[in-house]
Formats: sequence, structure tokens, C-alpha cells
Amino acid sequence: MKTAQEYFDEYALSHQNLTNITIHFICVPLIFFSVIGLLMSIPTIFLENILGLYNPLLENWAIVVGLLISIFYLRLGFWYFVKMLFVILLSVVINFWIGNHFSIFYVSLTIFILAWIGQFYGHKVEGAKPSFLKDLQFLLIGPLWVIQKVGNKK
Repeated sequence: MKTAQEYFDEYALSHQNLTNITIHFICVPLIFFSVIGLLMSIPTIFLENILGLYNPLLENWAIVVGLLISIFYLRLGFWYFVKMLFVILLSVVINFWIGNHFSIFYVSLTIFILAWIGQFYGHKVEGAKPSFLKDLQFLLIGPLWVIQKVGNKK
């Protein structure tokens, strides 16, 4: 497995244009957030009735998937794991709020579609293909890259 820095360096190759970077700072977190919302909108009947699993932590797919992808972040480093765990939990909490007031599925789907349109526009401006077309792990690196870039601003 590559190191976090190797992923960041490779990801940065297709993210040099200031417009594309700005779009990514907005759209990558929105995509991540909307995926959590979409996962939360999936019924848990499969977990409870078919697999016979009932656990409050497994009440929605976002928690299940969040735990699984957290392993990826933990392998990159403890503090990467902590940062992304915070983002995952914050996304779950905000999506719970949205779900209490609106249709979480339609809100998440709308955000997801609009953010991906933004992403592809940014890569058109950049003149480079999205990194995830080369390696799907970059779908998990993108949010962490944004956090690192924002955290390193002085």
C-alpha cells in the first residue's frame, strides 16, 4: 500500500489549476457528505432480517461503510483516521438532521449529482482526467487531500 504522502503527491498531479482546486475544495466534501446521506437512505432490512444482525451501530449502511473505510484511513496513519472519522461522524449527524426535515435520499442525490458536475467541470478546466479513473482508492484520498490542503493553509 502507498503512503499517504505518495497518494497526495499523485493526486496533486491532476489538481494544479486554481479553479479546479477551488472546485474540489467545495465538491469533494459535498460528494463525500452526499454518499453518507445516500447510504443512510438504504433500508436496513437486509442487515436485520436476512443476516439476523441487530446492533444499534449497524442501523444504517453509512455506519457500516464508514467503519470499513476507516480501516483504509487507519492504514494511512492514526491522525488521518481521526480526521476522517470526525468527518464521517459529522456527516452522519448532519444527515440525520436533514432526514428529520427533508427526504434524505433526494437531498443527497441532488447534492451528489451537482457536485459531480462541478468535479468534471473542474477537470475539464484542468485538462486532466480525475485520479479515480486510474485508481478507485483516490475516491477516498480526495476528502483527506482537501483536509490536508485546508489544514496546511497559513
